[in-house]
Amino acid sequence: MEIDRRALLKRAGLLAGTGALAGLTGCEPDRDPRPAASGWAAVRARFDLDPNRRHFAAFVLASHPHPVADAIQRHRAGLQADPDGYLEAHGRRLDRAARAAAADYLGGDPDGLAFTRSTTDGLGLLYGGLRLRPGQEVLTTKHDFYATHEALRLRAERTGATVRRVALYDDPAGVSVDGLVAAARRGIGPRTRVLALTWVHSGTGVKLPLREITVAVGGLNRDRDPRDRVLVCVDAVHALGVEAADAPDLGCDFLVAGCHKWLFGPRGTGLVWGRDAAWDQVTGTVPSFDRRAIGAWIGGRTPDLPGAALFEPGGFHAFEHRWALAEAFAFHREIGKAPVAERTRTLATRLKDGLAAIPTVRLVTPRAPELSAGIVCLDVGDLRSDDAAAALRRQGVLASVTPYATPHLRLGPSIVTSEADVDAAVQAIHTLA
Repeated sequence: MEIDRRALLKRAGLLAGTGALAGLTGCEPDRDPRPAASGWAAVRARFDLDPNRRHFAAFVLASHPHPVADAIQRHRAGLQADPDGYLEAHGRRLDRAARAAAADYLGGDPDGLAFTRSTTDGLGLLYGGLRLRPGQEVLTTKHDFYATHEALRLRAERTGATVRRVALYDDPAGVSVDGLVAAARRGIGPRTRVLALTWVHSGTGVKLPLREITVAVGGLNRDRDPRDRVLVCVDAVHALGVEAADAPDLGCDFLVAGCHKWLFGPRGTGLVWGRDAAWDQVTGTVPSFDRRAIGAWIGGRTPDLPGAALFEPGGFHAFEHRWALAEAFAFHREIGKAPVAERTRTLATRLKDGLAAIPTVRLVTPRAPELSAGIVCLDVGDLRSDDAAAALRRQGVLASVTPYATPHLRLGPSIVTSEADVDAAVQAIHTLA
């Protein structure tokens, strides 16, 4: 029976013999003396989270799993002992490894992505650097987060660019795929050059049917001059580490995300992925530290590099965190993108089903898995959202409040939560109702 169980778990991607999850079942006690576990309990055991708390706010700022924490410490020790020597001996190799791991996870080419410090960094650089001609506009939605709206406001203030916002829905719990696609399609006008979207809305938990929207935009683009085609740019921070789709299959032109939320990657890391042709439509803002760019400068030449290489901000970074991205992506790859996505959906559905049975709870997030991801937003009677979050914290349930004009209580089941955690959260919320 043990052999059959282990074989089943291995096929599901929950046991790994080598790499980021090595030692998960206790087969390498010398490397990791912590207690052995199996299945999702083994994944949870790779985090040093307080076991007396139910962690439903990991998507705000996540804990590092052991492989990531160990890599950060290893690189930090090397830099502390000999910063110049460690950087010179290992920097290029470690950067390539992190880039290759990110590209493997996203399903793209390493030359098509640029590292940043956060989602906000990436959005600011992208929207600040997109090439727009006079008369063209950026279309965004009323549901996007501050970082998108502020990046576009600053762009408009600097350049006079036109930015327009549209609503995709009134009632988030009642959205449909067709309704969201139609609303996005209606918002696009003849002057629209950029469609700025957020894949999973952090204020409502609505997950846009991104592929269906990009197909609709593609239909519009067939009748447009290439210089007027709509570029679809996506804030994917609450999808990276949750959704299993590869970036090239989504149909968007750019995808921006931080890596320190659902991916459980190093804090202060992020990325921008772009299609090859799309990178020609954006300029860099901060000088690149790509050696080819510096070499061109030394030689008095204009650099001729992939767009992502010139876009990626240079300077000296928190290298120990950036290099540990390799372990973060490997950690997820060894569990499996599909199992992680299914686990998140299953727990979120269990949470929504439990909350829906409480008469005084109003679910804000759609019940349908195809229209939601890991974020679950709700209201508890007439209780203020911040008071509800504080009351839950006193019961050991860590939730958050949406930072929008209309606040909601927000929980995010993930790979560090269990069925027991979900049931305990539902019971705790029931006591508030």
